Amino acid sequence: MQETLNKIRIPDKNLKLKNKILSTFLIFLFGVVLGIFSKWLDNLSINDSIWWQHILGMLDLSNIFSSFGIWLLIAISISVFSKTPRRASINVLLFFLGMTVSYHLYTIFFSGFNPIKYMMIWYGFTLISPLLAYICWYAKSKSKISMLISSLILSVMFISSFNIGIWYFDLKSVIDLLIFIGTVIVLYVSPKDTIYCLFISIILAFVICGIVTYISI
Repeated sequence: MQETLNKIRIPDKNLKLKNKILSTFLIFLFGVVLGIFSKWLDNLSINDSIWWQHILGMLDLSNIFSSFGIWLLIAISISVFSKTPRRASINVLLFFLGMTVSYHLYTIFFSGFNPIKYMMIWYGFTLISPLLAYICWYAKSKSKISMLISSLILSVMFISSFNIGIWYFDLKSVIDLLIFIGTVIVLYVSPKDTIYCLFISIILAFVICGIVTYISI
C-alpha cells in the first residue's frame, strides 16, 4: 500500500523530531490566534474615526474570516506543505482544534452565549479533517491521481467562491475570487496540470450543483 502511495508523492522523513514538535506547536498556536482574532472581529464595532479600526474596515477582515473558503485554503496550505501525509493529518487536526476551541471559549466568556449547535458543525469538520488532509497531501505532485485530487479540491472551492446554476454563473465577491486564486497557486504543479485541473473542476462543480438542484426540487 505504501509503495503505491509513494508512486504518487514521496514523503520527506528527514525532519528532526524537535523541528516536528516546534512546527506542529506553531501551527496549533496559529489556529488558536486565528480563532480568537476572528471572533474578536465579529464582536468589534468598527469606528472609522479610529485609524486602526478604519484600516480593519478597509481590509474587510471580518468578511474574510467569516468565509468558509479561507479556512479551507489555510488547511489545504498546511496539508500540501507538510513533509508527510501523516504530518499533514496531525498539523491540520491541531490547527482546527486550536481554532475551534479558542473561538468557542472566546464566544462563551466574552460574548456571553454558547453557540453549541454552530460549533458542533466545526467540531465535526475538525474530526474528519485528518483524513481529508492525508488525501489532500497527495495533490501536490505530478500524477493522474494528484490531478484528480486537485480537481476535486478546486471544484469544492469553485462552489464556495461562485454562485453556480444550470443556466447561470456569478462571482460571490472579490474576496472569494482571491481565495480561489490562492488555492490554485497553492496546488500549482505545472501550467499544463493546472489548466487540466481547472477544466475538470469547473465541470465537476456544475455537475455537483446540478445534482443538488435536482434533488432539492
